Order: sequence, then C-alpha cells, then structure tokens
Amino acid sequence: MKRIVLFLATNLAVMLVLSIVLSLLSSFFGINTRGSSGLLLMAMVFGFGGSIISLLMSKWMAKRAYGIQPIEQPRNEVEYWLVNTVKRQAEQAGIGMPEVGIYDAPDMNAFATGANRNEALVAVSSGLLYSMSRDEAEAVLAHEISHVANGDMVTLTLIQGVVNTFVIYLSRLLAGIISNVSRSDDEESSFGGGMAYFAISMVLELVFGMLASVIVMWFSRQREFRADAGSARLVGKEKMIAALERLARGHESQLDGTMMAFGINGKTAMTELFMSHPPLEKRIQALRDMR
Repeated sequence: MKRIVLFLATNLAVMLVLSIVLSLLSSFFGINTRGSSGLLLMAMVFGFGGSIISLLMSKWMAKRAYGIQPIEQPRNEVEYWLVNTVKRQAEQAGIGMPEVGIYDAPDMNAFATGANRNEALVAVSSGLLYSMSRDEAEAVLAHEISHVANGDMVTLTLIQGVVNTFVIYLSRLLAGIISNVSRSDDEESSFGGGMAYFAISMVLELVFGMLASVIVMWFSRQREFRADAGSARLVGKEKMIAALERLARGHESQLDGTMMAFGINGKTAMTELFMSHPPLEKRIQALRDMR
C-alpha cells in the first residue's frame, strides 16, 4: 500500500509539473497546442519529461519504496565486506563510489539506480546477503557496478523517452483522424465527439504501448548480457555463472518497474518479448561461450 500511494502521489506531481512546463513552452514558442506541432510538443514533454524526472528521482523513490537503509558507517562484518567490495569494484570500473544500502526482502536480488554514474545507489536485499556465498554475492555486486559503469540507467531512460513520445503522438494523431472521419460520416453520432477521441486515443496508446515495450525490453535484455560480461571481467565468469545458477534455484524477484530492469533477478513473463531480463539459462550459456 505504501508503494502504491507513493507511486500515485509522485505521478500526480509529475503530471502537474509537466503540464506547467508544456504551457510555458507553448506560450514561449507561440505554438498552438491544438495543432500538429502542439501535439508533437506535448508528446515530447510528457514522453521524455516523465522518464527524465523518474530517473532524477530514482534514488529517492527506491529508498522509500523498498525501505532501503543506506550504510553510512558499517556496523558489522557483513556491512564492512559489502561496502569494501563495492568500493573496490567501483575503482576497477572507473566510477565514483556509489551509495550502498540494504533492504529487507526474502528474495535474492540487488539493483542499481541513479542519474549520475558517479553518484549511483547500489541496493542489496537481505535475502541475497544471507543466502548467497561471498563469491556469488561479489559477482552480483559486480553486475550492478557494470550497469552503473555502462550508463544503463541513462540509456534506458532515453530509449523510454523516445518510444513514449512516439506512442503519445501516434495514438492521438490517429485518434483525431478516426474521430474526424466518423463525425463527417454521421454528424449526429456521438462517436465522433470529444469522448470518442479520448476513448480511441486511450485504446491506441495501450496497443502502441505494448508494442513499444517489446523494443524497450529488448534493449534491457541486451544490457543484462553486457552487465553479466562486465561482472565476469571484474570477478571472473565462474563466479557470475555460480551466482546465476544460485538465482535459478532461488525465489522470484519482488522488484517492480524500473528497479526490476536493473536488478539481477528479473520476473518471469508469458513470453520472452516482454521480459526485462533474458532467461537465466541463456545468460549462463552466454557466459560459458564468452572468451
């Protein structure tokens, strides 16, 4: 419930901010919001704006949504090991020391987030820390450090912004055409009114959104293979293979949304097209084939 309330409140705030930004840009550039140029501007503002704001707020959101406890001063041997391991790997990868935190969850998972590769957050579940061996956990941490070093958070945000823009623009453009044609065919029909435009655009946005998610998930899966390879270079591929094999025997991820995309262990789906992570067996095979 806490996550749902936080999600709704944040999205309402984002919508309000983006509406104000759209109004200011339209006034500044003298663009008619009802024309095609205004529609494109609106699509870009909401398409990129939502993704970018989510990225900028990602660390704050993650801490509150998952109850992450940042390690400011290690209190025990496990926390000392965790911080020192992340520090060593960050130096190897050539990035700034990420903020390190632990969240309470039984599933074995970890994720990285943040808008800046030198000011990222690496969060680890308690289930991973106390269920995996040190070598396996070290490989998982290297996977997350590789996500940060590769700039995956920013890359996926930009890709999401592009597809969001096309989804919003095309759905409303086609909805306008369809509703206008319907109104010209039968002027008395309510189908061609404002409610028709809204209903058609929502349906088209849903359809285009599903198609766009296939593109975004494909990029996400490629980034997972690349992060696995980065982990293999940092700690050795045998450790990464062992970590993935341990995950295959473990529990399903409890991460959601963007955090799931940068976690180590993704949720299963009806089809691989909609999975943010490749199947574990494919990731393991890719590491075994790696030279």
